[in-house]
Amino acid sequence: MSEASSSSSARSNRSPPTYEPRILRRDEVDAAAESLAHAFAKDDVAMYFVETQETQKWTAERRWELHLSIMRCIVHAHCLQGFALTIGPNYDGVALWMPPGKNMDGALTAFRCGLMWLKMTLSKESKIRFHNEFLPLLHRTKQETLGKNDTDSWYLVYIGTKLEGRNKGYARKLIEWGTKQADAEGRLCYLESSNDINPTIYKKMGFETVKKIQLTRGPSPVDLDIMVRNPIPRDTEPTAAHHVATVETVSIKDVTSN
Repeated sequence: MSEASSSSSARSNRSPPTYEPRILRRDEVDAAAESLAHAFAKDDVAMYFVETQETQKWTAERRWELHLSIMRCIVHAHCLQGFALTIGPNYDGVALWMPPGKNMDGALTAFRCGLMWLKMTLSKESKIRFHNEFLPLLHRTKQETLGKNDTDSWYLVYIGTKLEGRNKGYARKLIEWGTKQADAEGRLCYLESSNDINPTIYKKMGFETVKKIQLTRGPSPVDLDIMVRNPIPRDTEPTAAHHVATVETVSIKDVTSN
């Protein structure tokens, strides 16, 4: 009995495992995409392509498969061209970073990651929203916001944590993975936020909202906050002095809608 009690006590005093971001292997794309799909299951932007008047006639399973397919293509594209990261014991958090000079626009990347196939599976309205509105708006906004730094910045394209992976510091570690590299290289970081709560979190990590844009083909406009982060010298905490000096020609109140 004493040995069993001692062993039980040792287990109870054992610290929980800690996890750090790691780069995904290509054979992990499906698992990471499923994690992101669950993290964004109620996100207005993610649902903008899934919930249309046409797709309301689809089964819930078919709409979920479309949502999952979009995430699968985007994760795969980042495995090919950028950095797809995960953290936690079961893909609890996933982040997609695109480094300077890289993008997922090439025809070969689109073919390899399934974007060409995805285009054929989208409904007519989903296709218009994704290819004719969403992607051009994001490209144009990033170029207008960053100017000459557009291709010389770190771009946080997606970050999400599953419900069971929240409040564990996973998102912070996934963001810091990229911001630390950007700081070391003296480069800007850029992201779009589709959640009203997240800009406050990003701001604590040195990001500043510089612009707002809207997707307007749905029943009501869908807002995104455009956020930029200046490189922060080592051993310096993010302060207002380091926030994007900021693309000064961009008004925080600007709203672009197409």
